[in-house]
Amino acid sequence: MSISPLDSIRRAIARRNGVADPAVSGEAHGQGGRIENGLFPASHTAEELARIQELSQRNAGGPGSSQATRRRRERDCQPGPIHRMVNAWWNRLLGAVYGGGFSTQEAEYEDHATRRDYLWNTLGTAVWGMAFPLLTIVSTQLVGAEEAGKFSIAFVTGTLIMIACNYGVRNFQVSDIDEKTSFGSYQLNRWLCGALALACGLVYSSARGYDAQMATIGLGVYLYKVIDGIADVYEGRLQQADKLYLAGMSQTLRSAGVIAVFSVALFLTRSMPIAAMAMGIAAIASLVLVTAPLALLETEKSRRMSLREAGHLFIQCAPLFGALFLFNLIESMPKFVMEGALAYKYQLYFNALFFPAQAILLSIGFIYKPQLLRLSSIWANPRKRRRFDLIIVAVMALIVVITGACAAFMAGPGIPIMSFMYGLNFERYRTLALLMVVAGGVTAAIDFIYAIITVLRHAGDVTRIYLICFAVSVVLPVILIKLLGLMGAVVSYLAIMALLLVLLIIEYAHIRQRIERDRNPYGA
Repeated sequence: MSISPLDSIRRAIARRNGVADPAVSGEAHGQGGRIENGLFPASHTAEELARIQELSQRNAGGPGSSQATRRRRERDCQPGPIHRMVNAWWNRLLGAVYGGGFSTQEAEYEDHATRRDYLWNTLGTAVWGMAFPLLTIVSTQLVGAEEAGKFSIAFVTGTLIMIACNYGVRNFQVSDIDEKTSFGSYQLNRWLCGALALACGLVYSSARGYDAQMATIGLGVYLYKVIDGIADVYEGRLQQADKLYLAGMSQTLRSAGVIAVFSVALFLTRSMPIAAMAMGIAAIASLVLVTAPLALLETEKSRRMSLREAGHLFIQCAPLFGALFLFNLIESMPKFVMEGALAYKYQLYFNALFFPAQAILLSIGFIYKPQLLRLSSIWANPRKRRRFDLIIVAVMALIVVITGACAAFMAGPGIPIMSFMYGLNFERYRTLALLMVVAGGVTAAIDFIYAIITVLRHAGDVTRIYLICFAVSVVLPVILIKLLGLMGAVVSYLAIMALLLVLLIIEYAHIRQRIERDRNPYGA
């Protein structure tokens, strides 16, 4: 049988590709079981031809080739968007550290992004506001009501520490468009406030006679809240530079990170002190790695700090700080009285019942706070005073509507939902839940009326009212809690808030009368 030149070529290709030598025949088209391919005329079986084509594809880089497999592996190994974002941020931090400092770097994010400002600021505030309820739910489910109650009172104390750390400077800072006070001075003031606030928290824990467990829980929570206060000055700097959305991102990341770290630590260890300390460490990490560098990288370099300017901030912001701190202290007094009179689990019950009321306060804040600048401009025009009054009436009516809706919800599915979330029976506290919702509506009205008085530039006039209510809050809860227990705490809280609201409304009416009299002394 003669071997044609084409047969020789086919044999050479087959040997190179590792296929047995094909049968050779002088009959180009007549061998049974063989196929005509067009390139290899009828010399190979179907199996041999498939094998040759597969190996040819591999050599040519086809779908089954080693090159294609390598490309797929490289594509699968590429980092995801979050991984890339973290790597880019880390590289930017290292570049700033080794490249002359944070303030010398180019900003990468745009300013004046109104929609993003509103979105991220709302999200950051919402996540921050939900941190306490979520953490108490996690604590109750994992370690029980008593341990969750200890965490709750530590968080209440930590909130007061955070207010002391803030010192009411944020609004003053963001309105300082011309930077009459340097950012360095704002930082110095805030770090001093933070150190003093943390020291006061530790002194309070010692004065309370906390054991090692409770003192450790308090320390972890106090660290978190102090960092919350210190981070506020950097987020205020971003707002001052018209990059409020970056401040919202920072607040969202810090709050979500703290919730996640606390929950994981408590799940793994079932130890509240360890979880609380992990929360504090997570907050510190967020400040060092995200919030502070972000503010320094994305804003212009400020002039050097000044002790005189930092000290002047203590004087200028003292009235606002006094009002804010007194209000929150009045609000917290029933909880502090409970700590000495009732088991810690009742702290959990009180705060769990308060969270729907807090939702009313946050909802009203989301509605009216973005409009404060507009309200100020309306008030500045004497011809629009009637419109100003109508807005006040409308917001107060809205508070009543939202409070009624919340009360209806709590009277219906609200209590079963709370019982499911906490793993506790709240059915016996249905009446207290409704009273607390009413207290939430009253608190929202207080917050709004105080904001209006601030718009009128008479915030200092309410200090006397806060002092009166503080005196009542020291006495009334002691009596009612001793007589009625948890019911006494709720009733005393509602009574104190109602008294404060009535006194604020009366003071607001007097302020309006004085303003009208000064504007038109011969009117009457």
